[in-house]
Amino acid sequence: MPVDARAAALEILDSVLGTGRAADESIDRHPGAGRLDVRDRALTLNLVATTLRRLGQIDGVIRRLVGRPIPERGAQARNLIRLGVCQLAFLRTPAHAAVNTAVALARARKPLRPYAGLVNAVLRRAAAEADTIIADQDAPRMNTPDWLWHAWSAAYGETTARAIATAHLSEPPLDLTPKRADETTAGLNAVILPTGSLRLRPKGPIPALPGFAAGSWWVQDAAAALPATLFGPLAGRRVIDLCAAPGGKTAQLCAAGADVIAVERSARRGRQLQGNLARLDLAAELVVADASAWRTAEPADAVLLDAPCSATGTIRRHPDVAWLKTPADVVALARVQSRLLGAAVEMTRPGGTLIYCACSLQPEEGPALIETLLDSAAPIERWPIGVGEIGGLAEAITPAGDVRTLPCHWPDQGGLDGFYIARMRRI
Repeated sequence: MPVDARAAALEILDSVLGTGRAADESIDRHPGAGRLDVRDRALTLNLVATTLRRLGQIDGVIRRLVGRPIPERGAQARNLIRLGVCQLAFLRTPAHAAVNTAVALARARKPLRPYAGLVNAVLRRAAAEADTIIADQDAPRMNTPDWLWHAWSAAYGETTARAIATAHLSEPPLDLTPKRADETTAGLNAVILPTGSLRLRPKGPIPALPGFAAGSWWVQDAAAALPATLFGPLAGRRVIDLCAAPGGKTAQLCAAGADVIAVERSARRGRQLQGNLARLDLAAELVVADASAWRTAEPADAVLLDAPCSATGTIRRHPDVAWLKTPADVVALARVQSRLLGAAVEMTRPGGTLIYCACSLQPEEGPALIETLLDSAAPIERWPIGVGEIGGLAEAITPAGDVRTLPCHWPDQGGLDGFYIARMRRI
């Protein structure tokens, strides 16, 4: 593996685990990642993602091989060792390459030079012993932080919690939403899922895939594509899409013929949304505002609230989420979601439809919010969702008539992101 690719991976991992910055943002901000050639960039991203996906196991190996904890001032050295163990144990990089490039990187950087000997010693031992150590590990449990494991066990039972954690260990397929239902899949080698999404395992950059430049599709997990399909016919109807960026659901609503107002708090993300719609040759009215305070002049026929959340349902795609989010984040986000729900009710006309969704597995960010809303004096009632509306995925329909997809659903087809969806009618 080229040292440049490894150096970029180390700096990105430092950003994620050292500053708490999300992996996607850390990659975007890295000054050299964009200059790597296609092959080296793919190696960098794979190394970062696999290290985060298997971080619990990797740290377990390091604990067995290091006599005493690495001090906090050696955090970068710890991350360099983590990357080396990842290569040896999970990417099957030849031992001499994984060890030698790590040691060379340590010697080339002044803050790491005092740790070059430690890096060399630990990785040489890892080359000989890591496979034996890993064979005795409980991978799903070790790669899931305690608070998430206990929360999922309480919400879904330990068997399902283990299935969720197991699904997080595999790299997910790529899902695309076609602009038209009859969009050709020629050249994509994609499978059409029962929900209408296209699923494939691409090789190479996404912009190089057939149909990208023509705006024939956009990237969107099959579970994330469900909420916008649950309004019924949308042609000519006025729809408000709250917290709209990056715009996958906005694009679905526009493609269905709706007159869409997309509300996004961040101007930067709003520009991203506009760029995505432009590639797809779709248009929506963009409003940059806090959706909890903004109000339209007239209530809409339909309102979609894809609320900001802990994103624990997307860990298989964003493994950094498991290590960056905390229970306090869930509590704080639930307050935001509650305010947004109240605003969304006000924006929905009598007889209109409100759909709430969040890519979180935490009950506090889903069913608990909806039950609180329905128990209040809010003029809203639940409109149960039928199994035929979500491609026959019966296990995702809750007893109350909401949708709860889990990463362990559709295991033979590659799984799904975790999503909660509730449909309601203004009364």
